[in-house]
Amino acid sequence: MTLERTRGERNRNPGNLDRTATMWQGQIQDAGEPRFCVFDTPENGIRALAKTLLAYYRKHALNTVRGIINRWAPPVENDTSAYVNAVAEQCSVAPDDVINPENSGCLEMLVRAIIHQENGRVIYDDATIVKAIDEALA
Repeated sequence: MTLERTRGERNRNPGNLDRTATMWQGQIQDAGEPRFCVFDTPENGIRALAKTLLAYYRKHALNTVRGIINRWAPPVENDTSAYVNAVAEQCSVAPDDVINPENSGCLEMLVRAIIHQENGRVIYDDATIVKAIDEALA
């Protein structure tokens, strides 16, 4: 049995980043998707996810899973508490433990946990995720 791809997978945007004025590397401008970014490759979608998490840390001083996820998936449209707990568990930290997304291992765990939460699974191989994280940190 083949599972149907999720919206995030179809859009090569596994973090389900909303469209904004920011044009990401590899973002397809007129993709016909009214709300979410569409990327040319999964690597570019994962890179944009990682870059967003880095901006939360660098520009907004968000350094806990709770702080990051409250911004990423606000309570107005998500069960943010459940999202926080799921990501914290997958990252093997408590929701309010201080973390450093500039550490590639930490960023990779966050990215994988968010992809899993947004899509119900992670279909991307290690090389794809690591390449995207390395590009985000460069």
